[in-house]
Amino acid sequence: MVEVHTAAIIPPRGMTVGDPAAFVAAAFGGMAAPMFVMISGWGIHMSATRRFASGQMRVAEWISWLMPRVVMLALCQFLVNVLLNVDRGGRFEWHTPGVLTLLAIAALLAPVLVRLGMQTRVALMLLMVASPLVLGNASGPEWTWWERVASEGFSEWTARLLWNGTYPALPWLFFVLLGTLVYDLSENPEIRERNIAIGMAATIATIVIAVMEDMPWALTEGNAVLTFFPASSAFLIVSGTFALLAHRILEGGESTGGEPWREDRLSFLEPLGKITLTVYVAHFAVLGIIASMMQGEPRLELVPAFAATIGHTLIWIPLAILHQRYYPKVSLEELLRVFTSRA
Repeated sequence: MVEVHTAAIIPPRGMTVGDPAAFVAAAFGGMAAPMFVMISGWGIHMSATRRFASGQMRVAEWISWLMPRVVMLALCQFLVNVLLNVDRGGRFEWHTPGVLTLLAIAALLAPVLVRLGMQTRVALMLLMVASPLVLGNASGPEWTWWERVASEGFSEWTARLLWNGTYPALPWLFFVLLGTLVYDLSENPEIRERNIAIGMAATIATIVIAVMEDMPWALTEGNAVLTFFPASSAFLIVSGTFALLAHRILEGGESTGGEPWREDRLSFLEPLGKITLTVYVAHFAVLGIIASMMQGEPRLELVPAFAATIGHTLIWIPLAILHQRYYPKVSLEELLRVFTSRA
């Protein structure tokens, strides 16, 4: 997500949506958010399942677990919006709902989802897949980005949060539900592999449809089989399939007592995984400064823009390693643990 956010702030001069480099950048962005939400759903469901199994089922206990998470995610969303505010060359209004408010909704639903069987959650996922078709024009298929992040009054803000914002609950809870199934099927890689095969067949079908209808296969927004804003049904299926595939590849033989893919060669990424929320907020602080500096300035050429995007993406890996080595207690994740332990 760092890569696609950076590319959005410093797009190279002269590049169109049909450019191969633009397609690669969009592909990374299109996969980053589904993976982020799926893994977050997995983590929230794991925590809720453990609490449920330990007998912590009273309302007061659930509230003490939920509220710090919901408040933290909502405040971080507000902070992100302020850091990359439209008034300083950014992309958000200060009150724009986003991916963190989506995760706050997921946290609120965790006590309910943990009580639902797998078949019920699969049914809910199918409803999420169908929701773009049901919503129709209410999801704003013809809207520009600025219409999607703006709202006048509480009713419009609620609509952006639930069905026509950047990451609305409908249909993005699909990936949260997918994360809960990944957790429940952690010891059944065969079932996940079968679902991946079905998803790949559906992916091929979307490509065939795009060719037969002579329309783009994937666009961030506009008239295509796969669209990100708003998320189309085909996008949910295809990105969900590739999210499952990426998770399965990285898992390797770990679910059956073996080693993860590439064994410990990817262990250098573990520090980054421990502070994902902190990095998510912090990288917007950097982009906010860049956006402010670039107001009124011409776009960069391809090579400098590419170098800046990749550099800003990769720099967080060594920074996370240094952070975990010297300042592991200074993070939003640690602050959440403190609040939770005091609740």
